Amino acid sequence: MKQTLVLGASPNENRFSYKAVVLLSEYGHKVLPFGNKKGRIKEHEILSQINPAEKVHTITMYLGAERQKAYYDFILSIKPKRIIFNPGAENSELANLAAEQGIEVVENCTLVMLQQGIY
Repeated sequence: MKQTLVLGASPNENRFSYKAVVLLSEYGHKVLPFGNKKGRIKEHEILSQINPAEKVHTITMYLGAERQKAYYDFILSIKPKRIIFNPGAENSELANLAAEQGIEVVENCTLVMLQQGIY
C-alpha cells in the first residue's frame, strides 16, 4: 500500500483532511497526518515533523495555495511519487515545480479516488 502524507491534517472530524486519514487507514494505507494543530485522528497522532528518511509515496494536500508556500522545500525534499491537490488546494506554482522534478501531479479528491478504486 502507498504511504501517504496528509498535509493539513486536522483533529476536527468535520474536516475533509480528518476523513481522508480515516479512509486511507481503512483502505490499508500507512498514513502520516501532518499539520500545525496538535491532536489525534483515531489512532494517529498529528505530526508536526517528519523524518526525512520516510519513504512517502503520495502527499495529499489539504492546504490552500498560499499556506502551501511555507512547505515547498519540505515537499520537494521528501521526493514523493505524486501529489494530490484536493478541491480548494489547487496550486499551479507547486504543481509545476513538482512536475519539473518528475513528481506526478493529480487534481482530484482523495476520498473519491479511494472509493472509486483509482487511488
